[in-house]
Amino acid sequence: MNESGMQIQLALISHTNNGKTTLARTLIGSDVGEVRDAAHVTVLSEAHTLLNNAEGDALLLWDTPGFGDSARLLKRLASSGNPIGWFLREVLDRYRDRPFWLSQQALRAARDAADVVLYLVNSSEAPKDAGYLPPEMKILEWLGKPVLVLLNQMGPPRPQHEEQAELARWKQYLQQFAVVREVLPLDAFARCWVHERVFYEAVRGMLPASKQLAYQRLFAAWEKNNAQRFAQSLSLLAQQLLDATRDRQLVDVEQRSVLGAALKLVGVGKGEDRKRQERAMNTLVARLNLGIGQTTVGLLALHKLDASEAPKINARVSENFVVRAPVEKAQAALLGAIVSGAATGLSADLAAGGLTLGTGALLGGVIGALTFAGVAWGFNASTDRRQSSIALSDEFLRTLLVSNVLRYLAVAHFGRGRGNFVESEAPAFWQDEVEQAVALREDTLQGLWKTLREQEEADIAPVRELVAQVVVQTLQRLYPGHALPDPGQHGGA
Repeated sequence: MNESGMQIQLALISHTNNGKTTLARTLIGSDVGEVRDAAHVTVLSEAHTLLNNAEGDALLLWDTPGFGDSARLLKRLASSGNPIGWFLREVLDRYRDRPFWLSQQALRAARDAADVVLYLVNSSEAPKDAGYLPPEMKILEWLGKPVLVLLNQMGPPRPQHEEQAELARWKQYLQQFAVVREVLPLDAFARCWVHERVFYEAVRGMLPASKQLAYQRLFAAWEKNNAQRFAQSLSLLAQQLLDATRDRQLVDVEQRSVLGAALKLVGVGKGEDRKRQERAMNTLVARLNLGIGQTTVGLLALHKLDASEAPKINARVSENFVVRAPVEKAQAALLGAIVSGAATGLSADLAAGGLTLGTGALLGGVIGALTFAGVAWGFNASTDRRQSSIALSDEFLRTLLVSNVLRYLAVAHFGRGRGNFVESEAPAFWQDEVEQAVALREDTLQGLWKTLREQEEADIAPVRELVAQVVVQTLQRLYPGHALPDPGQHGGA
């Protein structure tokens, strides 16, 4: 790296136990620091690199000890310039109240070196009920740096109008403090990279002119990496959908005999035909589960997340996903489990490179539990050269497209939190948005599945274009007015 680059420093500050380190983990993409539900977990200021480039520029994020007694801290800072204040800080506080002393040290460092202060608030409480806010705003004024307020702990993703109402409430309250330059949502548990882009743009507007060029280079590198990850994610989804469309499983050939044919005429042995079809369907679903699991692991890896969380994400998608098929509720739930990859524990061992079940194994009677209506909706039987085969139906593939997009949204909104997948992802209203985007492309879908099945060599381009259109439209609906990368940039997987 070039040593002549420029450093830009952000100081992450908040009341104690408001989630600074959790947010730092989410932004950095690594489990830095210690996270516990307790006060004063972070005791030392730590610098982490958010962005860097070949020119030697670096954007550093300082995770600082949280404020405890804000009013007392403000008084101590105000008296720091006189001998008594120095004695209280360097002798009394340093040895008798170390967390309090560390908070003072962190603030002095921020005043000396930070370009922008990120002030994190707990959005789950009403601003007027947070008694620590007024004294902490005075502390931020003492720093003399531009302040970007970040709303954390906003809860599960919600419809846009609800989140905007919460943002407006905080903006209205904080407008009385001149030091606050901007207020943004950036939840450590359920943020999306769309939020991060807005965050980086807001930081740019607060930097001095002398650092704008370096920041422009850093932001360009972030945009390039983000666009590449987005494009690769779309390619993963498209490949899984393409594989599922073209997959088919031969039905075991019946051992014909004169006696067997005679028995069938009187209704004996017809159940064996159904069993052979069920075995073929189970094998097909096993491969589908494998593909879904591998796709989920791939998405997690692209987003620098723990691949072992794949089964949890698929289960979460399944629980909030409704199969809209002409079957009874129990059958729809079972079909939803199949289409979301949560019908078995098949993906549990993917991260370790193994499988609990082979691709030819029965899935615990999953297919056998489907009624005739469920089977007819999800699978197509055909005969070619006197041998029957089973493939996924057009209706099933359409539903698979919807669930794939929901899976991407769940991963893209993953906040590292305490390092585990949290229960808030994949809210039910996402499906309505995805379904609307898919419905606008019904004409394309009708011909696409047939074309893909008939091609000698599969062409992923039309599948990827379809997936990209649905994902982009969904994100535009969820985050209107926000810029999105060109899904065709930087190639595929």
